[in-house]
Amino acid sequence: MEGSTRVRPSHWLLTGVLLVFFAVCLIWPIVQVTLSGFQKPDGTFTLSFVKLVFSDPTLVRALIIIALLAIIVTACTLVLSMPLAILSVRYEFPLSRLMGGLLLVPLVLPPFVGAIGMKLILGREGTLTQIVDFLGFNVPAGGIDWIGQYRFFGIVLVEVLHLYPILLLNLQASLANIDPAMEQAAANIGAKRLTIFRKITLPLIRPGLFAGCTLVLIWSFTELGTPLMFDFQEVTSVQVFARLSEATGGSNPLPFALVIVMLFASVGLYIVGKLILGRGFDAATTKASTQFVATKLTGWRGWCMTALFSGVFLLAVVPHISVILTAFSDVGGWYKSVIPTSFTNNHVVQPMRDELAMPSVANSIMYAGLATMLAIVLGLATAIVVVRTNVPIRGFIDALAMLPLAVPGLVMAFGYLSISVTAKRYLGESTPRWLDVQAFPVVLLVIAYAARRMPYVVRSAVAGLQQTPRDLELAAANLGAGKFTVLRRITVPLIVANLIAGGLLAFAFAMLEVSDSLILAQQQEFFPITKAIWELSNRLGDGMYIASALGVWAMVLLSLTILSVNSILSKKMGAIFRV
Repeated sequence: MEGSTRVRPSHWLLTGVLLVFFAVCLIWPIVQVTLSGFQKPDGTFTLSFVKLVFSDPTLVRALIIIALLAIIVTACTLVLSMPLAILSVRYEFPLSRLMGGLLLVPLVLPPFVGAIGMKLILGREGTLTQIVDFLGFNVPAGGIDWIGQYRFFGIVLVEVLHLYPILLLNLQASLANIDPAMEQAAANIGAKRLTIFRKITLPLIRPGLFAGCTLVLIWSFTELGTPLMFDFQEVTSVQVFARLSEATGGSNPLPFALVIVMLFASVGLYIVGKLILGRGFDAATTKASTQFVATKLTGWRGWCMTALFSGVFLLAVVPHISVILTAFSDVGGWYKSVIPTSFTNNHVVQPMRDELAMPSVANSIMYAGLATMLAIVLGLATAIVVVRTNVPIRGFIDALAMLPLAVPGLVMAFGYLSISVTAKRYLGESTPRWLDVQAFPVVLLVIAYAARRMPYVVRSAVAGLQQTPRDLELAAANLGAGKFTVLRRITVPLIVANLIAGGLLAFAFAMLEVSDSLILAQQQEFFPITKAIWELSNRLGDGMYIASALGVWAMVLLSLTILSVNSILSKKMGAIFRV
């Protein structure tokens, strides 16, 4: 915490520790999964596996389908989020603050959990079929096979309804930073609203637009859970998961080659997105010199706006409602009806007794708790280096900390898996137990969770430090307080709210991490919640209902988390989802 331009040795030491962590827990898995796809079982270099991916029509078709899926999801998310962002920032209407919070509700449930309930709504004799029949349309005997015929669009719908808040938050933050004088000046010289939006507003919000679209694009391109739950085998992520046993046993590097192709494709999509949306960043960094005053809508105009936002909210929570209804319905109680005809609370209580569900809850709490503590320590250290030091590479450190948001979770998960497989290949029986995902995946799961969710802590802590004057820290240091004392007595108390917000998000999203959980947890005794939900959804009888009940408990957890973080960070929450 130095006022001069000289870099203290302690700052270099802290930077070195962070570089080691990023190198081992972030860069190594990415490099390792890349090497695994270019190696034969005997360790020699080969391009044959990557070539095999492009020579197999089934695999090529899967890549095309998942790329098309990602592009459509991103486009639909943008179409939905852009008007909502503009209207929520530019206008104030009845219940506007409540509506702003409700629009974030889709974040509280992983899309693959929502797919459980959507399968009942879209079933042959499910809710949608019953509505079509009620409206007088001809329904064939045996119902309409919505999932079989329109599975692709079902996945698009579920993912759009889950991911639009990420883009919405980024756009709201960007719109709030625009200097209204620029738009007013254009309007004064006769520019129309569409021209102002195209020439002024759009270039200025490109950073937020790029950040949000990048996250949605990469997330949907590598999403595993939702296609898996819809049994959509025609996408690359599901085909990779289907070959998991081959990858774990080290008998076939083809799954790693598929992951490499997905990684390169994600990087390509990122670069294309930056070329399209990333231009004009210098202009887009303009901060508002005067605060924008929202136009207050009253009367029927205001209530029409409220109705619009309410409609989007009701559409967005359809997967959540379906999961809740499934959790509280009797086995077989939701058949040939719009809603369940008989209810019970047994399934919601059952996870506390089920031999698969209950241990998974305890495991997830332990994994997420340890990962959050690690993420807070490393996230605070990263924020201090970025904001409070003069280390020349602090920008590079900040970029490394944000990298997990841009790197697909599937790639990271297979990177850790590849590390374990490689260790077993060369060390054999001497492989440390903590490095063997089949014997004891806890350590790798905790590290994976921490690395994946640390950006939330970093962004939140950076925001806190940037808003906190250094005077108190410098005064304490001048009075002889040591660095650790200044950190413990001054710095941390000043930004504790930000650390709590980032930590809550890290904990909640780690609890519901999908890719790492499905791939690294291979023994039932180590299953986290998401892996248990997947296994239960495939269990005959009450499996789907208990899986939904676990989803409901997860929704309660994340709802409380999102509300807490939103109350702490308010409009600055969008900065957490920046890349």
